[in-house]
Amino acid sequence: MKHIKFMTLGFASTLIGVTILLSSTLLAKDTATTEESRLSALAKFTKVLGTVEKYYVDDLKIQEIVNKSIEGLLENLDAHSSFLDTKHFKDLKIQTDGEFGGLGITIGMRDGALTIIAPMEGTPADKAGVKASDIILKINNQSTLNMTIDEAVGIMRGKPGTSLTLTVVREGENKPLLIPITRDIIKIDSVYTKMIKKDKILYVRVVNFDKNVVQKTKEALSKNRDIKGIILDLRNNPGGLLNQAVGLTDLFVSEGVIVSQKGRYEDQNSEYTATKSGTISDIPLVVLVNGGSASASEIVSGSLQDHKRAIVVGQKTFGKGSVQVILPIDKEEALRLTIARYYLPSGRTIQAVGVTPDIEVFPGKVPQKNNDFMIKENELKQHLEEELQKVDTNTTKKVTKTKDNKEKEQVITEENISNDLQLKSAIDIIKVLSIKQK
Repeated sequence: MKHIKFMTLGFASTLIGVTILLSSTLLAKDTATTEESRLSALAKFTKVLGTVEKYYVDDLKIQEIVNKSIEGLLENLDAHSSFLDTKHFKDLKIQTDGEFGGLGITIGMRDGALTIIAPMEGTPADKAGVKASDIILKINNQSTLNMTIDEAVGIMRGKPGTSLTLTVVREGENKPLLIPITRDIIKIDSVYTKMIKKDKILYVRVVNFDKNVVQKTKEALSKNRDIKGIILDLRNNPGGLLNQAVGLTDLFVSEGVIVSQKGRYEDQNSEYTATKSGTISDIPLVVLVNGGSASASEIVSGSLQDHKRAIVVGQKTFGKGSVQVILPIDKEEALRLTIARYYLPSGRTIQAVGVTPDIEVFPGKVPQKNNDFMIKENELKQHLEEELQKVDTNTTKKVTKTKDNKEKEQVITEENISNDLQLKSAIDIIKVLSIKQK
């Protein structure tokens, strides 16, 4: 029996050796085939370049042909990858390193159309009436069909004080809209807070995710401890820094994955987890989103939703869940390349899908009860006196306009609430959650 066992084991070892040998041979063949395919593909590409250079109707230099080839390649990968030639790479450096004149909008590609993700609050575009999900047909008289995001940004950016006109298509409008906008230096306060005093609810508006978001939110929360709920407004927030999105989520989640990043290679994969210190877990939280909420906004709202830490209210978000990096080719040119995608704690992706709110609420005014103007004769004089007082008060407010604006920055008024159905819904949800906690 021992001899049989030995023979069986020897036979198995031989099989393993043969398998390894075959595998090595197949691997060598695969490598050779792959290398041969690469060389064949490169030879094909070189031949095409040479043919275009020789026979195309216009006299194109080889550098122009190569650049156009690279542009076409990157554009066909996805909407966010692109080739940054000398001019566009310089524009990018200006955008990230210094002040520039612009409109204050974030744009993206949706179904092949140049679409406004969101206007930034208080910027020229916002004041001019630009809205999230507007599709840009023309910039001045130039059509945006087949125009890249970088080309569009290059046209819209310019000297402060100069103007341009956007022609946009908007849902619900039966014809395109012309929107004239004057460029200005874009400076945004990323976070501001207000109190809904009557209900003891803190309203936190995050306009974009710059480096100050987490710190400013912490300061607001530390100043307002005696509250019954928090409304985190991420509507029309186009995103920004990943670490700020993670940090903001971490303020409300004590453990578990916040978001993960997955690419083709191990060094492109990352996982960001929550920490227990400083977590606010006992105060009801509602997050407001819409079609202008993108990227970092979707990470925050989606992660809080997956952790069941917040109720997400509003409309489906934009769906920008990919990671781009700038990879320099030389000192003057670079590639903007998508290298990974973001995944929420549940494993779902954001890219092209977005975050679906727990409660869908469309924008608009709060429906009012239809109270007929019926007033008794003995109440008429008192009523008219009250109306006169309102007129006097309005006149005073016009004189002290700056003071009123400062007060409005700190308090959500009944008028604000009645004009914002999504905000009103968030307030009502927090009231219900507060009652449940008792």
